[in-house]
Amino acid sequence: MTDPIADLLTRIRNAIMAGHKVVEAPASNLKKEIARILFEKGYILSYKVVDDESKQGILKIALKYNPKNKKPAIKGLQRISRPGLRYYSGVDDIPRVLNGLGIAIISTSRGLMTDKEAKRDKIGGEVLCYVY
Repeated sequence: MTDPIADLLTRIRNAIMAGHKVVEAPASNLKKEIARILFEKGYILSYKVVDDESKQGILKIALKYNPKNKKPAIKGLQRISRPGLRYYSGVDDIPRVLNGLGIAIISTSRGLMTDKEAKRDKIGGEVLCYVY
């Protein structure tokens, strides 16, 4: 697998389309941070890392749905920076997702953060994905 982040986002997209409540993916520190941001911003219910026989463990993500109409909290996940085409953004060029309604997850020198946090801290980085 050449792009584990795209794999995680695709697993989440596929689980939402199928109506699953839980997504499992191989864990890594970067994926844990993406799950943490999604949890803090209210896109998922919870996440946890389960140790198994492999070294890395399994990341379990509980997806969030509206209880009345069963619509998912995540409408879209879009991978921006890819292994073959990296997308770096300075602090002045950080994109706004859906006019501020979505978030961009950015990898900075201080770790992963959202676009709003990166603008507040005046720091740029690699734009990993959009979530809306």
